[in-house]
Amino acid sequence: MPAQKTYYGVSIGILMVNSTFRRYLGDIGNAETWSFPVQYKIVHDAVPTRMTDLHNASLLEPFKRAADELIAAGVDGITTTCGFLSIYQKELADHCSVPVATSSLLQVPMVERMLPTGKRVGILTYNGDVLNGPYLEAVGISQDTPVIGVPQDSNFVRWIKEGDNSVTFDTLRREVVAAAETMIERHPDVGAIVSECTNLAPFTYDISKRLGIPVYDTVAMVNLFHASLRPRRYQND
Repeated sequence: MPAQKTYYGVSIGILMVNSTFRRYLGDIGNAETWSFPVQYKIVHDAVPTRMTDLHNASLLEPFKRAADELIAAGVDGITTTCGFLSIYQKELADHCSVPVATSSLLQVPMVERMLPTGKRVGILTYNGDVLNGPYLEAVGISQDTPVIGVPQDSNFVRWIKEGDNSVTFDTLRREVVAAAETMIERHPDVGAIVSECTNLAPFTYDISKRLGIPVYDTVAMVNLFHASLRPRRYQND
């Protein structure tokens, strides 16, 4: 007998960091970003200050439990609202009975192979001091890949870490674009950017327009993920 479902017609389940900052259109946590239904599940132990310390203090078990609840209720695939969860890609994929895409960083090896000789991928992140080692290794990214973070004393980081919604969208955009410009200044051979942080996605257009290169974010990844779970039918039998 087929398992009972709570959700019908929902392919994507999204494991949410427990946060209070405003999620603008284009953010994975804003349901209006998507042209298809999604189902959210907050992982209450996963507050923003803990998400860049997963190499020291594990949140794997709470994420497994939350994924199990979404799957039992009927979703066909699992993703998350934090790119640092790349560190759990194998563990969550092995645990879950549906496909799992933990992080936008999964796109880096693919994008790398799209670029011509002499060009490489750069990673734009919430915290460039921490995004290295196991976070990259877990999803097949070379350790010498250029990584630039938004400054840790920025309004962008305070907005996320403290939930300070007095920070304006224009302020966030200026800081994010400036960080992307730093990437090209330090690494002029970067031919495409992958944004680790899901909260960078509302600014993808601005980054690409300013730098003139492709930018891959979590929205691009989840749209691809959904297309594979619910492929389009082009003709009737």
